[in-house]
Amino acid sequence: MTGATLDTLPDLLADDLDVVFIGINPSIYSAARGHYFARPSNRFWPCFSRSALSRRAREGLGVAQLKPEHDRALLRYGFGFTDLVKRPTVQASELTADEFASGIASVTAMIQRRRPRIACFHGITGYRRVHQAIAASESPPALGLQTARIAGTHLFVVPSPSGANAHVGRAEQIRWYDRLAECARRGA
Repeated sequence: MTGATLDTLPDLLADDLDVVFIGINPSIYSAARGHYFARPSNRFWPCFSRSALSRRAREGLGVAQLKPEHDRALLRYGFGFTDLVKRPTVQASELTADEFASGIASVTAMIQRRRPRIACFHGITGYRRVHQAIAASESPPALGLQTARIAGTHLFVVPSPSGANAHVGRAEQIRWYDRLAECARRGA
């Protein structure tokens, strides 16, 4: 897209959501299609669809398999979507430190304003920068429920569902969404 600005994905947010999924940034593929996690090799939709976390949404929408085109409809079931950085890229490594700093400030302000119950970060790589910005602890972040919170919102980290994250298979990705469902059920 020489000379043109590539559109990004819109935030899909509302007040008091159960879970807001936060990616590092949109892929060019997803931005061009206008839906979160749109690349067929991305494991988000197949794994989320097989998890306990999506049961109510699947039943409400009358589908066994959620797809990228369901992203907006999930707001009705308590799920939202956004990214740390809104600029689409081929790889997250193309993002600058300034973009991350600005994005962390924006996501933190969104959480304070919207007050989701849980903010779920996709990938420890992106969350690590958030952790460094908000956590007083010297301990490194890990997958799962975090000790740090933002304005009372619980923070949870799952593996990146990207097809490029080859060391995490579908079964393990589903287990992380199931753990997230258990945290949401318990009130984190």
